[in-house]
Amino acid sequence: MKKFVKPSKINGQVDAPASKSMVQRALTAALLAEEPSTILNVTYSSDAQAALRVIQALGARVTIRDKDVYIEGGMNPTGEALNCGESGLSMRMFSAVAALWHRELTLTGEGSLFTRPISMIEKPLKELGVAVTTTNGCPPLTVEGPLRGGEAEVDGSVSSQFLTGLLIALPAAPQDSCLKVKNLKSTPYIDMTLTLLKTCGIRVENSDYQVFRMKGKQRYRPGEYRVEGDWSGASFLLVAGALGGSIRVTGLDTSSPQADRRIIDALKAAGAGVTLGGSSVEIKKKALTAFDFDAADCPDLFPPLVALACNCTGTTAIKGVERLKYKESSRAAVLQKEFSALGARIRLDGDMMKIEGTKLAGGTVDSHNDHRIAMAGALAAINAEGEITIAGSECVAKSYPGFFEDFSSIGGIVHE
Repeated sequence: MKKFVKPSKINGQVDAPASKSMVQRALTAALLAEEPSTILNVTYSSDAQAALRVIQALGARVTIRDKDVYIEGGMNPTGEALNCGESGLSMRMFSAVAALWHRELTLTGEGSLFTRPISMIEKPLKELGVAVTTTNGCPPLTVEGPLRGGEAEVDGSVSSQFLTGLLIALPAAPQDSCLKVKNLKSTPYIDMTLTLLKTCGIRVENSDYQVFRMKGKQRYRPGEYRVEGDWSGASFLLVAGALGGSIRVTGLDTSSPQADRRIIDALKAAGAGVTLGGSSVEIKKKALTAFDFDAADCPDLFPPLVALACNCTGTTAIKGVERLKYKESSRAAVLQKEFSALGARIRLDGDMMKIEGTKLAGGTVDSHNDHRIAMAGALAAINAEGEITIAGSECVAKSYPGFFEDFSSIGGIVHE
């Protein structure tokens, strides 16, 4: 599907979508609780729907009422296959959770998920008593538990998502556990996991993100959990305001552990007007200048930051390119290719991306089935010289199915 986006003036207010990362974590915790739980304020992105499928296949009974999900937990798999869609978090997280079961289960998926590396899960799971087989270090994979607990070493250099899975699963294992973690990236995502675990009554000792200790046989506390707004999705809206006029995004926790909350730092560095409220952020367009930014812990910010940098005077430098290799697309190369086709001047230099501010032309952006590339294409159109066509725009459903509707509501001119 194609979307055609014209240069636009931005003005209005939007509620942030719910965090898909927190939705998936909350659904998993509810699966492990012995009594019913309610997850409030759910946005049904493709990744959230994948997690819902998996917890149902693992034995949860689910009732959906508007934006609320009622879950009766309990591990009792109804089949042997768990379809994680294209969700890297679901694949890596549920590989540990599914291993709590005592029979073989297969985790599979769709599309780009088959190219996402999961070799980091094999050694730790085996050390914890699980039989595991991957497909040359990628999905699909099989696990056969039970996950008994104990000691294991975890490599966090590619992703923190598998560590999240272990931190969720091991408190329910029969033995106490100690995880020694090396080269951990994206520590804010582990903070998100630890925050949820504390809410659920689970205790984990964290020693400088290098050693995690937890008792076994802990019980997940059921209850009502409201999912906070998604800073990842909101980052595109906030940058839209900085480029095209003004915007107020509500439903955001300004003290959230979400890594992408740092979009505020980048917008301030670029010179945008930033006002923080209790649960909202207001952005106003001002003269924008080049900035330096380290996105190693928040690599999902690269797409909106590239659109922002193209509209800044001078050359912006963004660090963290190495974190973009295993996304839905080879995201650094795709950003360079697609924005260069619009007239951008982007250079990749090792772990650094350098963007020279320039007026973008109209043209076509191929999303490469990457939701964040599609949304970045819409931002590129705001101050462009002509219309921008976004090919494969439907992929925004992975994280933010209502993006184009929300973008239109604040002045974005979009048609099919």
